[in-house]
Amino acid sequence: MTTFVVDAILFDMDGTLVDSTAGVLGAWKTFAESYPGIDVGEILSCSHGVRTVDNLRRFCGIQDPDLLEQEAQRFELAIVETSGQNNSPGIVSLPGVAEAMAELCPARYLPKPRWAICTSATRAYASSALQKAGVPVPDVFVTAEDVVHGKPSPDPYLLGAEKCGLPGIVFEDAPSGVRSGQAAGCKTIALLTTHSRDQLEAAKPDYIIKDMACATIELTDEVIRIS
Repeated sequence: MTTFVVDAILFDMDGTLVDSTAGVLGAWKTFAESYPGIDVGEILSCSHGVRTVDNLRRFCGIQDPDLLEQEAQRFELAIVETSGQNNSPGIVSLPGVAEAMAELCPARYLPKPRWAICTSATRAYASSALQKAGVPVPDVFVTAEDVVHGKPSPDPYLLGAEKCGLPGIVFEDAPSGVRSGQAAGCKTIALLTTHSRDQLEAAKPDYIIKDMACATIELTDEVIRIS
């Protein structure tokens, strides 16, 4: 067993804390009706962990900034609307997340926050997804609108660490997010919730675990222990 002693934790959201897979699939199928020719299977294989605006620019060819913003909002609304269809459980927390949040919940407030969420999602969608999954929203909540460059740029995790005022360790499920955390100078723990081990190993995280249930988090007055 390996134990980390850290000052703060920086969490990704989708695929790390919450599962919105059914909704993302439904949203891309909805957009395939508006943008014929896009390959939903190909998109799903490489779009996870990247901001919606960046994915729509890449796969749908949208360049106009105003249209891009409108379509990003429509896409993320479609995630919420389609997530519970076809007997899907909807947007839910992933294994081990409830236990981690119960331990960390008291330390989420400014002026001395000990953990943050740094997501590629918009604030409106991320807030809704966290509420549906029963995950508390910390005071340090970095979303797509807060940075010029999304993951794999280091900007989201640099901003999260800056707002916490402490160096942090990153929990991520996507290779782009792992690279973002590394570029921000953070140690990274990758979760096998959305990508294969080979895909994650290519991003070279410090450790790989199955999901948050494999990590035990202990909050003390001075540090956070992760084992």
